[in-house]
Amino acid sequence: MSIYNHTLHNGIRLVHKHTPYTQIAHCGFVLDIGSRDEQPHQQGIAHFWEHMAFKGTQKRKSFHILNSLEAVGGELNAYTTKEKICFYASFLDKHFQKAFELLADITFNSVFPENQIERERKVILEEMSMYLDTPDEHLQDEFEEIIFENHSLGKNILGTTESVKGFKKKDFDNFLLENLNTQKIVFSSVGNIDFKQIIKWAEKFLNPIPEKITNKNRDVFSNLSLNLSPKIIQKQYPISQSHCAMGRTSYDIKDKKRSLFFVLTNILGGYGLNSRLNIALREKRGYVYSVEGYYQPMQDTGLFGLSFATDMRQLNKSIDIVHKELKKLREEPLGTLQLHQAKEQIMGQLAMAEENNQGFMLMMGKSILDDEKIESLPEIFKIINTFTASQLQEVAQEMLQEKDFSMLTYVPEV
Repeated sequence: MSIYNHTLHNGIRLVHKHTPYTQIAHCGFVLDIGSRDEQPHQQGIAHFWEHMAFKGTQKRKSFHILNSLEAVGGELNAYTTKEKICFYASFLDKHFQKAFELLADITFNSVFPENQIERERKVILEEMSMYLDTPDEHLQDEFEEIIFENHSLGKNILGTTESVKGFKKKDFDNFLLENLNTQKIVFSSVGNIDFKQIIKWAEKFLNPIPEKITNKNRDVFSNLSLNLSPKIIQKQYPISQSHCAMGRTSYDIKDKKRSLFFVLTNILGGYGLNSRLNIALREKRGYVYSVEGYYQPMQDTGLFGLSFATDMRQLNKSIDIVHKELKKLREEPLGTLQLHQAKEQIMGQLAMAEENNQGFMLMMGKSILDDEKIESLPEIFKIINTFTASQLQEVAQEMLQEKDFSMLTYVPEV
């Protein structure tokens, strides 16, 4: 795997994976800024900024931004999470320079026109309404509010109706002034492009950007190991199914047990149809259409969760089955064959994920920001192959205790 790195004089880092035998390239800016960096009066502004980046720069109108790559068959996109904002594109590699310059322009030169703010405000309010009309999406947002109560990690990325209605141009300017740090920005790319050429373009497009280092520190989440006060909450909604989310805080991005917990989560409720919860809830009993287990490590904590939807008559039965599967993982170590299969499955999934060049491009940017490195598949496989059944059981006993779980359920109105 040919991965190259370079740091510009202003602190912006470049990372590139050279991939021959493809005409499609992917690149993007990954910024270590997210909704957790918002002050209480700024809730939702990181996501709003992501939208506004496409609405005008010092030299481009909104139409020219949207049409620039789309007109040559490319795709321009962006997203916001609790800890990251990404602006990225996919295109024929002959348009790499065009895409690079466009992404640099919208990332660093947006002007936030007042008329566009008013227009996009309506779009975001509609987006919020759409989420409220989708029970599983709304459930997840509210569940995170419960897990990270009274902390910025628990705030909805979209913001509130009141905050979104109040943002002005100066609010975007102030948010960038407070949070933009050139040492925490990575330009990541994948494609059949010579890295020396990418460095030349970077010097042209990015060197004019002055070095900027902010002293602002994130509000550290101190409850790293246990929910000190897990909550069980049930709410009624005009829905036909009951929806359930349960989980807790977990290991952060640098914890040595992180990889073990990824494997354990995959066994319990991963993407495979052979996950224990899919077998127990869907295949054996037909209680659910799908069940999901997920683990999201972050800078100073993590989120582990399980979610599913089922008929109200089967809700308590389903919850009991989940608890039984958690207990099995705590009390029964994996057999030799089970352990081997679990390792092979996660390694296969990781290898297939690396084939997704766009996803790999985004992963590289985030890894540089979070870990200062990118581990190769052989390095990751070597670590996974050292895992023992007793290590996985130890993590299960630490992380899969129902007494430490919060739970939120939406049930149909009576």
